[in-house]
Amino acid sequence: MPAQHGDGLLLPFNNLLSEECGFSNLVVGIYRLRTPRGRQQLQKRNLFIKAEVNFVNSEEAKKLIAVEGYAVLDVRDRTQFERAHIKDCYHVPLFIENKDNDIGTIIKRTLHNNFSGLFYGLPFTKPNPDFVQSIRSQFSPDSKILLVCQEGLRSTSAANRLEQAGYQNIACITSGLQSVTPGTFDTVGSTELQNAGKAGLVTIQGKISAVLGTVLICAYLFITFFPDQAEKLLQLAPTS
Repeated sequence: MPAQHGDGLLLPFNNLLSEECGFSNLVVGIYRLRTPRGRQQLQKRNLFIKAEVNFVNSEEAKKLIAVEGYAVLDVRDRTQFERAHIKDCYHVPLFIENKDNDIGTIIKRTLHNNFSGLFYGLPFTKPNPDFVQSIRSQFSPDSKILLVCQEGLRSTSAANRLEQAGYQNIACITSGLQSVTPGTFDTVGSTELQNAGKAGLVTIQGKISAVLGTVLICAYLFITFFPDQAEKLLQLAPTS
């Protein structure tokens, strides 16, 4: 029996769908029958369903691709994608390089390029205004899509945008491609997937630190096992 509600009848539809359908967020519309001044009026509210994003590890993601037919969509920027990406994946960046030439953007880009861009090799970017439209041109709303990025943040943001656009079958790799074990996927590029986010002076600094560490260890061993020779070498060193 429909429940009585104020001046009319309230016909609930929330029993038609449940959590067993795989939805994480459900807002269901209702039909309200109202009788103001003896007249009947049927009022409809919108029905909205928000699908659940499936977060998986790399092994589970591999099964989604091989068994369930998920397509891989890489949402990283162009530079990281070119360093390494999953073979046969699609590429639609969530952020694109910002080449705007207004004074504010020029100042921000200069600061970025002299700090995080220099040390970490990160391009100066802005949100891709055509992100959803580009995906709509390649995938229908019922397509099964596995979103990937380097750390897992951009793919989560992309999943939220696609949910709002009506896509129902979305999955993301938890912690991104940096957590993928080498050999899990067939890849294309000059490095491993987990290293595609590393660039700039940080990589050079690591090599310099390794060389200096080796030199210091060798010097320590030489002084420890050959103290007399080490003392003679120190005496040869020029003094100020």
